[in-house]
Amino acid sequence: MTNPVRNVRFDIGFAVTVFVSAFLLFQVQPLISKSILPWFGGSPAVWTTCMLFFQVVLFAGYLYAHLLTKLLENRGQAIVHIALMVAAALLLPIIPNSNWKPNGPDDPVVRIVLLLGVTVGLPYFILSSTGPLLQCWFSRQHPGKSPYRLYALSNIGSLLALISYPFVVETTLDIGTQASVWSFVFILFAASCAVCAARISRLSDQSVGETESMAEEHNDDATSSIGTRVLWFALAMVPSTMLLATTNQVCLDVASIPFLWVLPLTLYLMSFILCFDSDRWYSRESFTAALAVSMVCVTTVLFKGSGVALQVQVLVYFSALFFCCMVCHGELALLKPSPKRLTSFYLTISAGGAGGGIFVGLIAPAIFPTYLELHIAVLASIVLTLAVFFRDRKWTFHRGRPRWVWCLMLVLTTALAIALTAQAGAMINRPVEVQRNFYGVLRIFEVDADVPERHRFEMKHGNILHGMQFVNEKKRELPTTYYGPESGVGLMLRVCKTDRPRRIGVVGLGAGTLAAYGKPGDTMRFYEINRDVIRLANQYFSFMNDSPAKIETVLGDARLSLEHEEPRNFDILVLDAFSGDAIPTHLLTKEAFGVYRRHLKPDGILAVHISNLHFDLRPVIDGLSHHYQMDVAQAFRKQDREAGTNSCLWMLLSNHAAQHSEAMGSAFTSPANHGILWTDQRSNLFEIMR
Repeated sequence: MTNPVRNVRFDIGFAVTVFVSAFLLFQVQPLISKSILPWFGGSPAVWTTCMLFFQVVLFAGYLYAHLLTKLLENRGQAIVHIALMVAAALLLPIIPNSNWKPNGPDDPVVRIVLLLGVTVGLPYFILSSTGPLLQCWFSRQHPGKSPYRLYALSNIGSLLALISYPFVVETTLDIGTQASVWSFVFILFAASCAVCAARISRLSDQSVGETESMAEEHNDDATSSIGTRVLWFALAMVPSTMLLATTNQVCLDVASIPFLWVLPLTLYLMSFILCFDSDRWYSRESFTAALAVSMVCVTTVLFKGSGVALQVQVLVYFSALFFCCMVCHGELALLKPSPKRLTSFYLTISAGGAGGGIFVGLIAPAIFPTYLELHIAVLASIVLTLAVFFRDRKWTFHRGRPRWVWCLMLVLTTALAIALTAQAGAMINRPVEVQRNFYGVLRIFEVDADVPERHRFEMKHGNILHGMQFVNEKKRELPTTYYGPESGVGLMLRVCKTDRPRRIGVVGLGAGTLAAYGKPGDTMRFYEINRDVIRLANQYFSFMNDSPAKIETVLGDARLSLEHEEPRNFDILVLDAFSGDAIPTHLLTKEAFGVYRRHLKPDGILAVHISNLHFDLRPVIDGLSHHYQMDVAQAFRKQDREAGTNSCLWMLLSNHAAQHSEAMGSAFTSPANHGILWTDQRSNLFEIMR
C-alpha cells in the first residue's frame, strides 16, 4: 500500500525542484548579461544576443528531455541526467573570466555566444530541460493528474526571479556575490533533482507503458496533426519576436539596463502563467479587441518617433506586447495536448521561441537596413489571430463566416499593413545611406539641397541627430549641433590651454565635428566603437580632413581601449558617446571615471555631454565629481537654427578649476555632496527621470 505521507512529500519534491530550476533559469539571464554589457559598448544588441543564446539552449534542453523520455527507460534517464548535473556543477561558478573581454574589432555576436556557451551553457541546458522532464516524470508517477500546473508553477518561479532581480538582487549584491549565490543554489537544485530522478528510476517501465497506452486512447488525434504543430510553432514564435523587438525599441532610446530587459520578459511570462493556469484568465473576445487597439497605438508611436513622452512609449509598447502574448499563449493553451504528447508540445513551443530569437538576433540584422522587426511582429500578430479564427471550428468566425465581418477585419488589417509599410519605407528611402550593425542603425540625410545657405548633411543614430555639416564653403567649417562655439565644449576648446599644442581625447566620433576646434600642433584622438561611424564621418563630412590638428581614430569600446593603453596625458578629454538617445551607463560609473582620470593631466579637464530627452544626468555627474573631488561647471546653450546648433548641456570637471574659470568666464564650484554615484554593479535610471 502506498504511504500517503510519502506521496505528498514526493509531490512537494517535484514542485520545489521545478520552481527552483525556473527561478535559477531566469535569474541568470540578467545576471550574466549585465556582467558582460560594459565589454560590448552597452549596446541593446547585447541583450538580444544573450536572449538568442538562451532561447536556442532552451530548445536544446527541451529536445534533450523529449529524446531522453522516448529513448531510455526510467533508470537510464535518471543515470544520464544525474551525470550531466554533476558535470554542470563542476563548471561553477558562472561568472565570465575577464579574458573574454574583446581586444579588437571582433564580431560581438560570435564572441558573446562563445562566452555564454563556455561559462553558463551546460548549467543553463540542465535547467532548461528540467520543466518538461519533471512534468513527464510526474505524469508517469501520478497517472490521471495534470502536469500543466507544474508548468504554471515553473513560470511563477521565473516571474519571481525576474521581478526580484532589478529591485532586490541588483541593488543589494555585486555581480561576484550574485554569481556565487546562484552557483550555491544550483547545487541545492541538483541535489533535489537527483532525488526526483532516483524515485522515478524505481518506477516500473511496464506500468508506465500501460499508463501511456490509456492516455493515448483518450488523446485527440487532431493534436498530432501537422497543421496543429505548425500553429503551436507560430503561436510561440510571434510573441517571442514581439518580446525581443519591443525590448530593442525601448532600449534604443532609453538605455540597455536590466530593468528594461526584465519588464517585457515579465509580461511575457505572466501571460504564460495566466493562460496555462486556468481557462478563466483568457477571454478571446476581450484580448483580441485589446490587441487590435494596441497595435494601432504602436503604429502611431512608431510614426511620431522619439518625440513621444517616454512614459507613453513604454505604456504603448509594453501593453501591445502583453496583449499579443495573451492572445498567442491563450490560443496555445487551448490547443495543448494530453500528457502523452507533453514533451513534444514543449519542444515545439521552445522551437518557436528560438525561431523568434534567431529572426530578431540574426536574420533581421542581416536582411533589413533598419529596425523593422517590430513592424513585422505587429502585423504578424494580427494575421496569426485571423488564421486562428479561420481555423477554429468552434468559433463564430470559422471559415470566413459571416463574410461582412471578415471583409471588415481584412480591410482594417490591410490599412494597418499599409501604414506600417509607409513608415518603414520612409525609414529606408528618405536617407542618402542607411547602415545597420550590432551597435544600431545609422542614417545619412541630405537636407535643404535646394537652399544653398541651408544645404547640409546630417547623421542620425536611431532618431537622434549625431552630427551635421553645412555644404556651403562659408559655413562648412562651423562646428554645429551640440558643439557650437558657445556650447560648453566649444568654449572650452576655443580658450583653454591654447598657448601650446594640446592632446585632446574624444569618446564618441559622430560626424567628427569637434575636429573643427583642432589647432596646428594639436593631437585629437577619437575613440569610436562603430566602424560604420568612422566610414560615414569621412565619406559625408569633412571636419576631420579639414582640421589642421593631427587626427587619430581608435576603433573599439572607448573604456576598454583606455583600460589597455598607457596614460595618454590628455589636456582635455571629451565624453560624448550617446547611442541614439540612450544613456551609456557603463561610461558614467565610478570605475569608468577612474579610467578617465588616469589619462588626464593633473590640470586636465573632463567634459561630459549630458543632453537627454528623458533623464537628468546632472546628479550622476555631481556624484562622480564629489567622489573624485573634482570641481564642476555647468554650461547650457539654447538652439540657434541659423548657426546650426542645438540646445545642449555640458558638465566640465577639473581638479584645477581656478585657471579654467578665468579663461572661460564660467564658474566652477566645489563638488556637491548630494549627487548619485553609479557603479558597474548599480545604476538606477528612475532616480534621474525627468
